[in-house]
Parts: sequence; C-alpha cells; structure tokens
Amino acid sequence: MIPIRTALVSVSDKSGLAEFARGLARFKVKILSTGGTAKLLADQGLLVTEVADYTGFPEMLDGRVKTLHPRLHAGILARRDSPAHLAAIKAAGIEPIDLVVVNLYPFARAVANSNCTLAEAIENIDVGGPSMLRAGAKNYAGVAVVTDPSDYSKLLAEMGKHGGALSEGTRFALAKKAFAHSAAYEAAIANYLTGLTGDGNLAPFPERLTLQFEKVQDLRYGENPHQAAAFYRDGSPTRGGIAGYTQIQGKELSYNNIADADAAWECVKTFDQPACVIVKHANPCGAAIGASPRDAYERAFATDPTAGARIRRRSTTDPCRQDQRPGDVGEPCARRSDIRLQARRRRAPRASSGPP
Repeated sequence: MIPIRTALVSVSDKSGLAEFARGLARFKVKILSTGGTAKLLADQGLLVTEVADYTGFPEMLDGRVKTLHPRLHAGILARRDSPAHLAAIKAAGIEPIDLVVVNLYPFARAVANSNCTLAEAIENIDVGGPSMLRAGAKNYAGVAVVTDPSDYSKLLAEMGKHGGALSEGTRFALAKKAFAHSAAYEAAIANYLTGLTGDGNLAPFPERLTLQFEKVQDLRYGENPHQAAAFYRDGSPTRGGIAGYTQIQGKELSYNNIADADAAWECVKTFDQPACVIVKHANPCGAAIGASPRDAYERAFATDPTAGARIRRRSTTDPCRQDQRPGDVGEPCARRSDIRLQARRRRAPRASSGPP
C-alpha cells in the first residue's frame, strides 16, 4: 500500500473534480495544480498550491510550458524502493508526488468540428499532460495516475478503507488505463495529421490508420468450438450497430452468435415495415415482411421450419416473446430501437452443418 500525501492535478475534463479534491483534502493530501484547474479548486474553498509557485518557474509561451519541470517529473519518477533516487530528490528539495490526476486536451472533439483549422488542431495537442501521465504510469509501483473521472469515487472509497493509501493492484490497473488513454490520444493525432494533404485539406483516407478497440466480453467459443474468442468494439460504436447490444437473458454468446446476429440485423433494418430475417451461418435462409411482427415472423419461419437459425425482427412494438414457438434451443433475438438480445426459442434442427 502506498499512502497518498501529494497530488498533482491538471485536467481538461473537470467533471467531479471538486468533489474528488474535497475527498483528498479529508486525507490531508497536498494538492498541486495549474491554471484553470487550480482556480476551480480555489474557488471551491480548497487549499491548492499553484505549480508555478511550487516550481518557482512561471508558465510561459501562452501556457505551452507549465508542467515540464524537473521538480514535478523527478517527484513523479523517483523510485520509492531506491535509496539513491530518494536521496537525490531530497537533496534537490523535491517532494515525491504520489497521485497524478490528468486528462488531456480534447483533441478528438476539436478536430471533429468541420470548421477546425490545422492551427487550431495543433494548439489542441497536449504535451505536458501525456508526459505526466506516462511518467506516473511508468512508476505505478509508487504512483497512482488517474485519467477517468468515473474512477474518483472508487479511489476515495479505497483510500477510506486503507487510511489514505492505494493498493498496488489498483495502481497497476490505473497505469494500464493511462497508457491506453495515451495511446488513443496519440492515435487520434496521427490519424488526423496523416489524413491531411500537402495543402492542408483532408484526404479521402489517411496515410496511416491507427485503431483502438475495447473488449466487451469473452465469448463461449470462436468460429469452431475448440477456438477461443472475444468481442471488441471501438470507442465510438456506430449507433444502431450490433456492437451496442445488451444481452438480457440466455446463455453466453459465441463468435457465430454475434456474426449471425450482425448479418441478420444489417439485413432486417433495411425494411421500413414489420420484417423478420432468419440467418444461419451468416446467410439469410428466410426473410419476410408482414402486417405485424408476428405475421412477419410466421412467414419467415414457414420458409424452412426445421432449420436452426438466428432470428431478427424489425419492429418498435411487440418485442420478441418466448411463447411463439415451442422448442428446446436458445438463440438470440433482437428488436429495433436499442438492439436488446434475449434468448429466443426455436425448433431443434433435424440436421445441422455446424455448432448452434
């Protein structure tokens, strides 16, 4: 356990920050901060030390240089298990910094604006923030680094249980999250800049494309039962796409379940009227429209009542029900609006070319 005594706080997203800082103050944590963040905390009646006062070096170059100072980075990077490191910072009058709270300039949001100029994009590239973030994450053995406001309450709760300290497991989890945050940030910058032509206009496609995905869940198996698989989605999944599903009941999904569900959903959502599409191994084997969702389902089912398949219906009413067909095998079923998956009963197939 590492007790938190000094925190460096410099954020663009200030949501929940005042409450978090108040929580830190209850544990007698010394808070160092910069610019607008320091002003916000001071306005909330919190005791805060401006970084410029702490380092003895004022901000310069329109704020481009604020935290790039040895007094900060040595305090973050000094190894707590190295007597030589601790002696070096003590000799220099530098205090260890135990908590780094940083999130970065909103570059992706800035360049998403079609009117954003190259000069504006460049000014939204954070330099000091990633430096502090990476330093804290590298030295997670002695430092906790926080990038996500949703973690604030959990950290305060853990500190409350351990007398103001955070565990190594928590610090390591935060470090992984910080490096992922930094990687996504750098990828957004690279994707934007390599997507510009020589005259500064956007090219149809960037020269390099860096993507990042988060794991949604482990799957029951891969394309075949002996294979492992997991389901990933990007940070901004397409609205109405299968990546935004919520499973509300039924057994754990497999790779084939999700592949079939995606194929069926992409097909059924092209209709404007009540429709049902039945898919087996990514191929539609029954499709119908009807006067009602039930009618569309009955028509599609009638095309091949013995084959096992994934069923998708398009409707904003009459959600999938368990009582329409007796059977003994659960399959996903979806309704339009928020793509909610639930177990759908179907007849057991007389013959099958692969796993259900």
